Amino acid sequence: MTVKLTNIRIITCYGEEVIEKGQVLFNEKGILDVGQRVNTDEHEIQEIDGSGLTVLPGLIDSHVHLGMDTSPDPFASMKNEGPEDIAFKAVQQGYRFLQSGITSVRNLGTRYNVDISYRNAVSAGTVVGPRVFAAGSPIVMTGGHGHVMAIEADGCDEVRKAARSQIKAGADLLKVMATGGVLTEGNDPGATQFSEEELRCICQEANKASKTTAAHTIGTDGIKNAIRAGVTTIEHAYLLDEEAVELMLKKGTFLVPTLLAPRLILDKPGTVPEYMIDKVRKIIADHKISFQMAHQAGVPIAAGTDAGTPFNTPGLLSDELALMVEYGMTNHEAIYSATLGAAKAIQKETEIGSIENGKAADLIVVSGNPLENIQYLASPVYVMAKGTIVHHAPVNKRELIV
Repeated sequence: MTVKLTNIRIITCYGEEVIEKGQVLFNEKGILDVGQRVNTDEHEIQEIDGSGLTVLPGLIDSHVHLGMDTSPDPFASMKNEGPEDIAFKAVQQGYRFLQSGITSVRNLGTRYNVDISYRNAVSAGTVVGPRVFAAGSPIVMTGGHGHVMAIEADGCDEVRKAARSQIKAGADLLKVMATGGVLTEGNDPGATQFSEEELRCICQEANKASKTTAAHTIGTDGIKNAIRAGVTTIEHAYLLDEEAVELMLKKGTFLVPTLLAPRLILDKPGTVPEYMIDKVRKIIADHKISFQMAHQAGVPIAAGTDAGTPFNTPGLLSDELALMVEYGMTNHEAIYSATLGAAKAIQKETEIGSIENGKAADLIVVSGNPLENIQYLASPVYVMAKGTIVHHAPVNKRELIV
């Protein structure tokens, strides 16, 4: 079925272009036309009046953990779960992502490579869910951060084998832990884990297979090791310095800041293990400063929530974008970081991330204008995935703000 949106504000995310009272024509094959008026000779068209509404590309959450249960201690829960338990959670979470307007997720760590199996099921149409770019099990040093869901490896020979194993399993990208983390007990978040040489070996294997890489990083030395080794994206980056920012600019490294995740941990005192709270309290102020430093310098940024961590339920990307705006981004910059900017981080910008002829019809329709209030993104009226309407929440027209 071909659908035409009419009388709708269009945030294309292709440059700064915004079309007021425009039209978008699309079907399962993709976006057919976009502009003030679109041309079609077809007779069977579903027409949707978008008066008072805004359409923009489907959102991309660049850092999620499908199958992690968002409990106060997700790693403790995961220890006792089999692949079927994690897969069941992933399916439920996929629905919630879609309902929230998130049509693509980059999954950066799930035990048993369940996210790869889930991606395949979504692609085959067996289950309904967002596009998934799956890393499968992360690669960590022995006893490293997230080892409960990871492949443990030490030295270049072992990490190369781990990287090749994940590529063989069908991973879209490789996830590595370059430093300690908050959720792993006994880990110093700022401590360097993999060496630069080990990280470079993993990146080399990814490059040979035309795959991207993502590195969990908190401490400054580990951040720099990962950038110099050639990772595609730096995750979290609580403790950036000027040298690290310069390296990111030189290498074209993306930042995925996940500003929301530590805030959610601190918002629930008495439920999250005290060791997590202690770690976050020491570094959360630096996290904000690091984000602002990177943004002001022009480092490319992709938005991600770290969904799956404590109380970090699927669909909170609008809250992450609101924090980015609070910390200095414009609304358009924040939206770009969750659309075309995020698509560039996964090297899929020719397929998704903007409203252009020929791209996939992954779209979100919201009431009002998110360029004026970013939180309009929190309650989609329509969500379209691959040209199909997968979510519709009727809205009272009197509540619309044009």
